[in-house]
Amino acid sequence: MAYGNGRSYGDVCLNPDGVLWTTKGLDHFIAFDDETGVLECEAGLLLRDIQQTLVPRGWMLPVTPGTQLITIGGAIANDVHGKNHHVMGSFGDHVLALRLLRTNGEVIECGPTEKADWFAATVGGMGLTGLIAQARIQLRKIAGPWLETENIPYTNLDAFFKLADGSEAAWEHTVSWIDCMSRGEGRGIFMRGNHVAAQEGPQLKQGKKTVPMVPPISLVNRATLKPFNFAYYHFQALKSGKSRIHYEPFFYPLDNLLEWNRIYGPRGFYQYQSVVPRPVGQDAVRAMLQEIARSGEGSFLGVLKTFGSRKPIGMMSFTQPGVTLALDFPNHGERTHVLFARLDAIVRDAGGRIYAAKDARMPRDLFESGYPRLSDFLQYRDRGISSAMSRRLMGS
Repeated sequence: MAYGNGRSYGDVCLNPDGVLWTTKGLDHFIAFDDETGVLECEAGLLLRDIQQTLVPRGWMLPVTPGTQLITIGGAIANDVHGKNHHVMGSFGDHVLALRLLRTNGEVIECGPTEKADWFAATVGGMGLTGLIAQARIQLRKIAGPWLETENIPYTNLDAFFKLADGSEAAWEHTVSWIDCMSRGEGRGIFMRGNHVAAQEGPQLKQGKKTVPMVPPISLVNRATLKPFNFAYYHFQALKSGKSRIHYEPFFYPLDNLLEWNRIYGPRGFYQYQSVVPRPVGQDAVRAMLQEIARSGEGSFLGVLKTFGSRKPIGMMSFTQPGVTLALDFPNHGERTHVLFARLDAIVRDAGGRIYAAKDARMPRDLFESGYPRLSDFLQYRDRGISSAMSRRLMGS
């Protein structure tokens, strides 16, 4: 199994008792065209290095997730998405070509129009069709590194969906922090932003902080969750309004706190990210929030976002038209798994799916129902590659 920078939350890039192919050495720029914005690079290159090199030259990745400390290969293999799915789709929508190395020695060059079936299997294919060695990517033109943003507090899910629907036409980036402890009401902070043509703006603050140690117990617990979420909501509400901000704190707020996962203690955490169709999305999200509040479990980092109507490019891509809810939960063993079983039932009944790139425990039946093109995808698997995830959900 290929292993990039190890930022997947679940077991998609792990291979216990097997071999990992580290791609960190495949971190070279191969070519860049300043006129067209087409970048050719190796798959181990970090999104951070692309942004820091090419943003000053007026080009940026069109789609980026909440961390830039992942590799190009990982971004393709998990077909990651960002805050602008309703405008730009997912990462695979901007890949022009890729080179795939198979364990039988075969080299496959594929893209949206060349060997498109291999391309569709590999984008979002979780590294199971072969090792992605190189890629050609279309970047987007920007005038500078700043965005005009607006933060808006809201008090319930009705208000969130009105803001989301009303923002899609005029705002490229939309996302919301949601208070998962607000007993199903779903209050939160809605954030939206657009790139601007301004040549001046706030400079990036230097220096990062690091969580220095793993505490003996999780710092995310019943005693801290409610006070933190209450305080965060009201603090952010006080700062509501418009502002100009550098792209790094807007897109990657957690990258400034290194080793942040240590706050969950020695047992770690799970991220639970689901997407459900838009027509049933509001009811399903409300039901999930009620289950979470009832359980006493919860998260500092609840994220709620709507996806656009664009059809996913990969056979196993996570994104689909609808609404996605992502939450981190400290690992409390059986207690946490009981909650997940209740959330699974809501997602299953709504016709949704779980994000495999962040999962470490979803049941096989939910995986199979959530990814209807699984049988097509299996025809392209490299039988010399397996992972903890593939063995858990595909049997090999």
